[in-house]
Amino acid sequence: MDRDIGEELVALEQVQRVVLSSCQPLGLVEIGLSDALGYVLAEDLHAAEDLPAFSNTAMDGYAVRADDTINAPVELSVIGVIAAGTAPTRAVEPGTAVQIMTGAPIPPGADAIAIVERTEPGSSPGRVRILDRVSSGAYVRAAGSDLRRGDLVAAAGTVVCPGHVSLLASVDASRITVHARPRVGVLSTGDELVSGTVPLELGQIRDSNRQGLLAALQRDGFIGIDLGVRRDDMDAISAGLREGIERCDALLTSGGVSMGEFDFVKVALQALVAESGGQAYQFKVAIKPAKPLSYAAVVRPDGRSIPVFGLPGNPVSSMVSYQVVALPALRKLAGHRSPLSRRIPAVAADDFERRPDGKLHLLRVVAAMGADGRIIIRSAGQQGSHQLAALAAANALALIPDGVGVTTGSDVQILLTGTLE
Repeated sequence: MDRDIGEELVALEQVQRVVLSSCQPLGLVEIGLSDALGYVLAEDLHAAEDLPAFSNTAMDGYAVRADDTINAPVELSVIGVIAAGTAPTRAVEPGTAVQIMTGAPIPPGADAIAIVERTEPGSSPGRVRILDRVSSGAYVRAAGSDLRRGDLVAAAGTVVCPGHVSLLASVDASRITVHARPRVGVLSTGDELVSGTVPLELGQIRDSNRQGLLAALQRDGFIGIDLGVRRDDMDAISAGLREGIERCDALLTSGGVSMGEFDFVKVALQALVAESGGQAYQFKVAIKPAKPLSYAAVVRPDGRSIPVFGLPGNPVSSMVSYQVVALPALRKLAGHRSPLSRRIPAVAADDFERRPDGKLHLLRVVAAMGADGRIIIRSAGQQGSHQLAALAAANALALIPDGVGVTTGSDVQILLTGTLE
C-alpha cells in the first residue's frame, strides 16, 4: 500500500461525526415571507384558512346543474356573468346557466362547469348550447381541496423553496420563524498570496481560495464575510482568527494546516482553545485530495462555540474539504436535519484508475443524465490538487474507494456540487 510512513489516517465519516457533534443550530429569527427562500423552518406551520377559500372553477365556461345536461346537447338560458374576483349575484336554477371565468366562485345551485370549448351559441341571444353531458363536480375546485384550516402546511426542519413560499403566501403566513442563517468568515493565509490586479513576482500566486469559498457560501445560502489575507506570522494569524470568531458564526481558513515550518493556523487554533475553551483537532483525513484538516470548536466569551475549519492551501483541496466537511456543519448550524450531502448512484463512462493508498479518492467529474435514465459520469480533466480547470468544469465529486479504481460501466457514488447536465 502506498501510504506515507507513520501516517494515521482518519476516515471521512469519523471526521464528519466529530465535527457535526460539536455544532448546534443557531438561534431563531422571525422573517418576512419574501426573505424566506433557503431558510429552515423552526416550527410547524398550519393553515389558518381553507385553500382554496371558496369553491371555484378550474376553466372558463358555464356554471350549470349537472342534471340539466343529462340529455345533451341541450340549450340553457344564460342569466349572468361571473369574472374572477367578483361574487355571484344569482343562483343557477333549472334550465339556466351562468357564464364564468377561471377562478371565479361557483354560484349557488350550480354543481359543474361546462367548458367553453364544448359549448356554442344557442338558438337565440342569451342562450347557450351545451354539447356534452357533464358530471357533478366537473371542473369545480372545491373549498379546502388543497388544504383544510388547521392542516400542516410545512413541518419544522423544512428548507423553504419557491413552492413553499407560494403555498405559505396562499394561507396568509406572511411572517415565519426560522433558524438564523450562519455568518461565515473566510480568511486566507500565506506570504505567497497576492490580491488584486498586480504583476506577480516569482514565487507569488493569486489568492483564489478566498474568492472560491465566498462564492460557495453564497451558492449554498450562507452569509460570507471576507476577512482578507494574513501573512505567515503567528501574531497576524491569531489576530485574524480572533476577529473571525468575534464577528462570525463559523470561520473558514485556507493554508497553514500541514506539517511545514510556517503552518501556523493549527498552532494558533490550539492556543485559542487552550485560552478560551473548546476542542481542537488535527486530522489526516483518509481522502484525496484534502488530507490535512485542522478543526476547532472555540468558545467565545458569550459562551457560544464557534466552529473553525482550517482547510488545506491547495485550491482544489480547499474546495473539496469545504464540500465534504465544512458544508455539512454549516447546514447543521442553519437548522438542516439531514446536513450530509446525499450520495447518488451513477455509472462510470470512463475508466477511473488509481493506486491503493488507504484513501477515498474524490475525483472531479461531469455528471449528466444518460439515455437510459441513469446518471453517467466522465472525468472533468486533470485531477491534481492545484488544477482548478477540472474543478470549474465539474458538477460532481465521484467517490472512488481504496483499491485499483473502477472501469467503464461500473457503479459509482457521487456528490453533486452543481446542476446535473
